[in-house]
Amino acid sequence: MKQSLQLRTSQHLALTPQLQQSIRLLQLSTLELHQELEQLLSDNPLLERLDDPLDNSVRLLADGAIGSSTAQGEAAPEPGAQEAPPAEAPAAEGGEGDSAAPESGGNDDDWGEAARNKNSDDEDSRPQLEAGAISLRDHLMEQMRLAVLEPRDRALVELMIDALDDNGYLTESLDDILARLPPELELDFDELKTALSLLQSFDPVGVGARSAAECLALQIRAMPGVPMVTRRLALQIVSNHLAWFAQREFNKLKKAFDCDDEDLREAQCVIRQCNPHPGAAFAAGSSDYVVPDVIVRKSKNGWMVTLNNDVMPRLRVNSMYANLLKQGKGEGQMGAQLQEAKWLIKNMRQRFDTILRVAQAIVERQRNFFSHGAVAMRPLVLREIADTLGLHESTISRVTTQKYMLTPHGMYELKYFFGSHVATEAGGEASSTAIRALIVQLTGAEDPKNPLSDSKIADMLGEQGMVIARRTVAKYREALKIPPVTLRKSL
Repeated sequence: MKQSLQLRTSQHLALTPQLQQSIRLLQLSTLELHQELEQLLSDNPLLERLDDPLDNSVRLLADGAIGSSTAQGEAAPEPGAQEAPPAEAPAAEGGEGDSAAPESGGNDDDWGEAARNKNSDDEDSRPQLEAGAISLRDHLMEQMRLAVLEPRDRALVELMIDALDDNGYLTESLDDILARLPPELELDFDELKTALSLLQSFDPVGVGARSAAECLALQIRAMPGVPMVTRRLALQIVSNHLAWFAQREFNKLKKAFDCDDEDLREAQCVIRQCNPHPGAAFAAGSSDYVVPDVIVRKSKNGWMVTLNNDVMPRLRVNSMYANLLKQGKGEGQMGAQLQEAKWLIKNMRQRFDTILRVAQAIVERQRNFFSHGAVAMRPLVLREIADTLGLHESTISRVTTQKYMLTPHGMYELKYFFGSHVATEAGGEASSTAIRALIVQLTGAEDPKNPLSDSKIADMLGEQGMVIARRTVAKYREALKIPPVTLRKSL
């Protein structure tokens, strides 16, 4: 085989660093974008941020004092700028510019006013800190210190408290607890049982239960104002046939206890007042919230889409370093950082422009949704938006992932407006989102004593011209977390 040199020309797509950064910023959520931005600000001294995301936070001053940040709407002084001297107070009439002395009759009022101002200043200067959350263990230990006096009993109750889970249940049996204790303590089963009874008398009612049936029974016994007949029936249901009650087997319950619908309905109301997870209220959970990227409002000309200014960072190139580079005093590395800062500002602007264009295209095609709700949603795919805006389908997918839109109907992810279609008898198409909304309406308006089955819902949708199978209705119902027909039935 003879070797030779050949010269060819070809075209190929190269992902430049600027293009890679643009793609990465486009697919980031709002939280991830600000985290990425903070890292870039710390790495590049030529990039600075005009808006401070910590404007409303409490700051630690240089002398160790706690002070609030710059008030909203009050501009902070520029670095190196001289503060203007305060304006002189106008002289009182009949004086030479000195403040007039107060009359002797108003001394007491002035002292009282001064004291009130001082107290109000002290209260305003102190930061309002949120009290720490009390855990289930701390809540039970506080009751134990007041209710149990003997040290041995306190130790046993504390042992029970430490064995509880987050819902307040005792997951370990008393035999297992007794087996792992050292023999030299000379404990017997009755002492552990007594300690458990003390624990079960604490608040919240139902804590220390070993099963859901025992938890509900403890709450039913402590519930005030319940007739004896109803209380006895409710205790028998949760103790012996809780599974039947959960599966709404009302006919079996009436035969087992020889009662009528009214008695069973009263017992059902008592059981529903109980909390099967008494310790869940003390769980330390953080609130999850999202910030919208775009906001949709109703205007005279239709629906208007605007970007949320609160999530748009204001960036600029540091003027001092930029002037040094213009004068030729900067190093080569600073020139590269200047170019990176300009790229970031440009890519950030392009990111929000693309989000706004995609949101406007979505609102244009889903006008019926914003006017009439989810039942008027039309089928929409990514390719339709991509062809309209002249973008790639993958770009639309990046834009609509973890980007949220605030509408008069609530907060929605941009991907919510895209969905598959279902054929209709007239030859058209119906959105799967609209079908889900119709299922919610049908199940919400059904008779609780005779709920609609999946087959019946499919037939009712077919009467409206939507060709849909029973298993598709079941899939949509499960996605909406709607229980099956047997669990929606009531007395």
